[in-house]
Amino acid sequence: MMRTVQCEQQRHMGAILAIFNDAILHSTALYDYKPRTVEVMAAWFELKSKGNFPVIGIENDSGDLMGFGSYGTFRAWPAYKYSVEHSVYVDARFRGQGIGKRLLQEIIAAAQKQDYHVLVGGIDSTNTVSIRLHEAMAFTYSGTIRQAGFKFGRWLDLVFYQLILSTPSEPKDG
Repeated sequence: MMRTVQCEQQRHMGAILAIFNDAILHSTALYDYKPRTVEVMAAWFELKSKGNFPVIGIENDSGDLMGFGSYGTFRAWPAYKYSVEHSVYVDARFRGQGIGKRLLQEIIAAAQKQDYHVLVGGIDSTNTVSIRLHEAMAFTYSGTIRQAGFKFGRWLDLVFYQLILSTPSEPKDG
């Protein structure tokens, strides 16, 4: 059995840090080189809190965090206020169990509830699992930035997928 939770810094930071660092060290899911520290994660949680951005997790019956997802500012200029960039990470021990799909569903629901209009996902072009997940959830391919990153001795292409939501009902300038 799995349950959805709102991740809390004190309770979930260690598990989120481990998931992030595994992705940094062993994949191109994050275009980062060095493992994150507790201090970096504390600042990350603070930014999520200040921006009113959810950190949604899935736990098993034992209380293990199986994966998490969140979103944050897409671009910092005011006219982008209805767009957010999201991320989903699943602990390597729990992949292939539908956790990514469930997290993405929760992210979409949270974004709609907060009146966002566009969800943007930046995905390494070789991450076919994430690409298939986004396509299955009605995200559309929006472009590729070729050689956007360099990691593990090779150039990395970054693809973008987006989902346009029906929210907000009355968008406003300013």
